[in-house]
Amino acid sequence: MIDYGHFQLTLQNLSAQFRNYQTLATETPTLIKEAVAESVIQRFEICYDCLWKILKRYLGGELGLPDLPNSPRPILRLAFENNLLTPPLALWMDYAEARTNTTHIYSGEKAQAALDLIEPFIKGATQLYQDLTSRVLDD
Repeated sequence: MIDYGHFQLTLQNLSAQFRNYQTLATETPTLIKEAVAESVIQRFEICYDCLWKILKRYLGGELGLPDLPNSPRPILRLAFENNLLTPPLALWMDYAEARTNTTHIYSGEKAQAALDLIEPFIKGATQLYQDLTSRVLDD
């Protein structure tokens, strides 16, 4: 049996901080805006890592797929091929790219590109959580 608790927690934390980021007032000091944005990106990284590892466990444990790769992109492809992810696959590859960029090549442009993907990522990850667990995610 797969424990989805950590996935649920990381997704809830990401969603909560993204809502905070979205509601920052225009007069909020730049340093605070940057700190909240960096927190959103870090929570995205953690949630993304949890998501692909949950998918790997599900593909192996529930679907019985043998010899699964140990990296996110092939896992995402396999999950998509097994109808676990909502289309399009290209968007899931964009999330993988954003995760790589924010971790290895941090810049303001890369950070903004990741922030632009957070809302659809949360929607897709929430749908995945609900599909895998048959439970509604609490806010």
